[in-house]
Amino acid sequence: MKYKNQKSAELIAILNECAATCRFCSVASLNEETVKSMVSSIKSNLDCSEMCNLLASYLSRSSAHAFHLLKECIEICEACATECEKHPHMDHCQECAETCRKCAEACKNAL
Repeated sequence: MKYKNQKSAELIAILNECAATCRFCSVASLNEETVKSMVSSIKSNLDCSEMCNLLASYLSRSSAHAFHLLKECIEICEACATECEKHPHMDHCQECAETCRKCAEACKNAL
């Protein structure tokens, strides 16, 4: 698939990776024995996954509204990373936090 430019294609790939990582983290958190303590993290994962999917969709069709969503995506990715970092003993949370920070940085670079 061809995009308007290579930077858009790279950002879309990062957004898709972040969305998938967040979905994986939310499901892995549901399987934890301490699932009640993971509710905020799971909600944050779902928010981040949806935001990344939405922005990737807007970018893929070169929507004029994608620019506005970049700022929101940064905020949501950073919030998700902060929430996941509260669980340092869970590898899936640490991987998710790292991916969310990478995604937020890529969105900042696109502004």
